[in-house]
Amino acid sequence: MTAVPATRIHPTRGQQGHYGLADVARMEWVKLRSVRSTGWILGILAAGMIGLAIVALATYTSHWAHVSAADRASFDPTENGFAGLAVGQLVMATFGVLAITSEFSSGMIRATFAAVPNRPLLLGVKAAVVGAVALVAGEIVAFAGFLAGQASVASPAPHAMLSQPGVLRAVLMAGAYLCLAALIGLGLGAIIRHTAGAIAAVVGVTFVLPLLFLPLPDTIRHSTQRFLPELIAENSLTAVKPVGYALSPWAGLGMLCLYAAALLGAGAFLLAKRDA
Repeated sequence: MTAVPATRIHPTRGQQGHYGLADVARMEWVKLRSVRSTGWILGILAAGMIGLAIVALATYTSHWAHVSAADRASFDPTENGFAGLAVGQLVMATFGVLAITSEFSSGMIRATFAAVPNRPLLLGVKAAVVGAVALVAGEIVAFAGFLAGQASVASPAPHAMLSQPGVLRAVLMAGAYLCLAALIGLGLGAIIRHTAGAIAAVVGVTFVLPLLFLPLPDTIRHSTQRFLPELIAENSLTAVKPVGYALSPWAGLGMLCLYAAALLGAGAFLLAKRDA
């Protein structure tokens, strides 16, 4: 028999179980765009934001002749045009939740952890990819909803233009808010690891928690509700005419960034401490 000379086998990147930063980002992008729910979620986001903007402004301004003088003075066509933001934030939070909980439910997360043992790095890259997609989609839908809504305003009701003070800022921050909603959902998904549980947490914080403050006196309710995500978006980020007790637009945006960072940090810590 002829002896076969021994050769040294160099492990490939997959065999080493190590991926570089660019490889992890590419992997997360492929996973995100290959999931069927991504297209559905972005489609629902666009339909909700644009459709509700048209319906809300067209319906309200069609009865402009019967609107009281006080309501006319307080009418903010920019904020009213973002009637779909409540739906949009829930949709984008679900987008963030599914970006990680779908891997836990399918068992794919074990292969992901094997390829990327540094779990905080994995979540950081996933947050960057999810955030980038959510920011681009959020800004496109925010501008589309704004333009479609203002085009549906019935004369003689006033409509908003991007050149007016505060309007461009409100539209840009509406898109940023949708991005932050996705990152908050991603953080909750990393903490809870269960799709239904994480979405229930999002609904509780967004829609149920503000209701718990309603029985409280106005002074207490206003001083606390100003820090809730939905009220921040409604009263500061998308409002051209500010509400007295609301945070300033930049303070509100900073508060939402802090929420997202805290949840992602907690998620990264728990991912590193718990088993797959």
